[in-house]
Amino acid sequence: MTLDPNTPVLIGVGQAVDHWDGSDAAAVPSPQSLMQRASEAALADTGAADAVRAAIDVIAVVRHFADSAPGMVPEGTGGCDKPPLGLARRIGAAPSRAIYSIVGGQSPQSLVNEFAAAIHAGEVKCVLLSGSEAIAAAKTAARKGVAIDWAETIDGEMEDRGLGPMLLDRHELRNGIGAPILTYPLFEHALRARLGRTRAEHVAAMSELWAGFSTVAATNPYAQFPKAMDAQYLGTPSDSNYPVADPYLKWHVAQDAVNQGASLILTSVGQAAAMGVPQSQWVFLHGSGEAMDKPVSLRADLSRSRAIEVALEGALASAGKTPEAIAHYDIYSCFPVAVLLAAETLGVDPRTTPLTLTGGLPFSGGAGNNYSMHGIAAMVETLRADPGSFGLVLANGGFLSKEAVGIYSTTAPASWAPVDHAPMQAEVDAQASPERLEEDATGTIESYTVGYAKGRPARAVVIARTGKGRIVARPDDADKEGAIAALIDPARDPIGRTITIRHADGVNAFTVSA
Repeated sequence: MTLDPNTPVLIGVGQAVDHWDGSDAAAVPSPQSLMQRASEAALADTGAADAVRAAIDVIAVVRHFADSAPGMVPEGTGGCDKPPLGLARRIGAAPSRAIYSIVGGQSPQSLVNEFAAAIHAGEVKCVLLSGSEAIAAAKTAARKGVAIDWAETIDGEMEDRGLGPMLLDRHELRNGIGAPILTYPLFEHALRARLGRTRAEHVAAMSELWAGFSTVAATNPYAQFPKAMDAQYLGTPSDSNYPVADPYLKWHVAQDAVNQGASLILTSVGQAAAMGVPQSQWVFLHGSGEAMDKPVSLRADLSRSRAIEVALEGALASAGKTPEAIAHYDIYSCFPVAVLLAAETLGVDPRTTPLTLTGGLPFSGGAGNNYSMHGIAAMVETLRADPGSFGLVLANGGFLSKEAVGIYSTTAPASWAPVDHAPMQAEVDAQASPERLEEDATGTIESYTVGYAKGRPARAVVIARTGKGRIVARPDDADKEGAIAALIDPARDPIGRTITIRHADGVNAFTVSA
């Protein structure tokens, strides 16, 4: 088969991890040094590093957590003002375009989808994608009193794509929905209720799933936390596995205290051949899917993700594959519900089908918006070792908000064309939204969570249904402790319980009926 020379292909991948303990200040990793290490590894992985380096005309960097939201990284470390140009200088590349992505864990796969199309159209020649986090180093330095300065000013033009669209609206923020740790439990409990599980049964299911992920991380040389943990430990509160937000304990959620970097190199078949990249390094994108969901409280069913469903189904259809044809998966795993919903859509049993190649965000490490760059890198290496097989990567951003999927293989596609994601987005947009209320009302709890601070319950949010619509509410200040106590009462499942909502000044406040 003669390949179209414009067919896009992945030719190099690289990863880096650093377990810096704070003892040698001169050895502290930075976001820029981790991207440099990963990018040099990706260049070496091509087998034609010098030729590929000279051909790079685009460098795109996944947005760092420090530039994504305030307070996500300890202050005082400084940073590079133009990360893609800083990376170019470090590796000796001279790109004509430098791009800094929007916020979101979908970004690595979304960038692959974008630049595969640009390569096919002849708009770019060779693209380096990279990203990193050094949050562990920043926290270790702060704890040990080690001064670090990552400030770097770079000349040149950079395309800064900004933060991207808002994923929550003012109504939600006023009424208690905010950080991921207080939002994903709303999906988790809704799924639990739909499946008919008790709280204990769902914690056991989450812990069993995560025990398998931790086993994968234990053998991953790039994992930040390479230690197998059994389901009993993962499901039992302890000093090292304390409650963070019902139903989650510490190790049920993504761990962002990492020092990790990952990079990918894409080009065309014709350019790869001209640069002397061996065909043994080539991995092709066969299909893709992308979709963005509505704000959380406007979604029709909190126990499902229409964006995940549509993106997965669209990617499989564009690749001409069914889940039965997929041998390898890396599913974004910030919280168990993301994996469970993807597995449900794919029709695979997460207890018997491995759904991570890295160990996932709790164990391999939640490298900010860049986790799926590691997932794609691991997928490329896995497919090279299993030529002819197919693999699927699902990257997730926000609050099950932004989904990007890629289907890969060493087998070349018979023909390649960019995938139109607009019909997928139209499907998500077409879902009906419940009427959202701001008024005094009585309703029944649809989902909820209680957030913890220093081991003690400190805040809560509920989503309730009334005969007219849906209400998002936080505890009434007059009975905050009583409301929280009712939600964590082991004798009664909060879902389905009656609550009374009092509305004032844009805020819905609830109390739980006896």
